[in-house]
Amino acid sequence: MSAQRPTTTLWRPTGPVELELVRESGWRTWPPRLPEQPIFYPVLNEEYAVRIARDWNVKHSGVGYVTRFEVDTEFLRRYPVQQAGGRTILELWVPAEELDEFNAHIVGEIEVIHEFR
Repeated sequence: MSAQRPTTTLWRPTGPVELELVRESGWRTWPPRLPEQPIFYPVLNEEYAVRIARDWNVKHSGVGYVTRFEVDTEFLRRYPVQQAGGRTILELWVPAEELDEFNAHIVGEIEVIHEFR
């Protein structure tokens, strides 16, 4: 029996359209980016994800969700942590063309942990 590889917990604030596509995938993958979305941005802490879902997604879509998921830690080393503002505003920048490979390294299911209206 092989040892389980270590994983890193990531969060993603999302709106209803993207969440529906995640649901259609069986809660296993993020959908391809749209042409105007060259980067996929998972975040490194729940508080930051909550702020985006509550303050941005609700305003733009009427509802915002926070998802949580695990990704193979070794794979994530290729993406340096980006500080997008304050000390706790940390995210990864995954180029759209690498999203299929990123999805292949998600361990388990993507779960919704917060909903804001």
